[in-house]
Amino acid sequence: MSAVPPRPQREPVSGWAVGGVTFAAAVLGLVGIFSIIAGLAAILDDDFFVVTRNYTFDIDVSAWGWIHLVIGILALGTCIGLIGAKRWAAVAAIVFASLSAIANFFFIPYYPLWSIVVIALDVWVIWSLTRPGALGPDA
Repeated sequence: MSAVPPRPQREPVSGWAVGGVTFAAAVLGLVGIFSIIAGLAAILDDDFFVVTRNYTFDIDVSAWGWIHLVIGILALGTCIGLIGAKRWAAVAAIVFASLSAIANFFFIPYYPLWSIVVIALDVWVIWSLTRPGALGPDA
């Protein structure tokens, strides 16, 4: 009879890490809802956002609206996956939070305070999901 080597013990996932993922899911859900609202506002009413003249990244307000709407829907769907503790959702959340932060960086001239707040929330989501133990003990 051959002896089977014992499996190494996995350390339990920190409560802080679990709380961080839960918080990231909630914040990503809010960012998704915020993006959907901003996107719909831009699509339905072109005059809602004041367009800065001579801005390097001059894109039509409706185009920005569609960009925000799509990112918002993807973020909201990913939030549901994070709540279900899916590993793919954590990776997707980092990607979509990064895309949201980039889109809002380019949107700063249209709605500065709102864009900066959303960028800060996106950074918080990315930070929460990249903490040690956030994706489970074998990540």
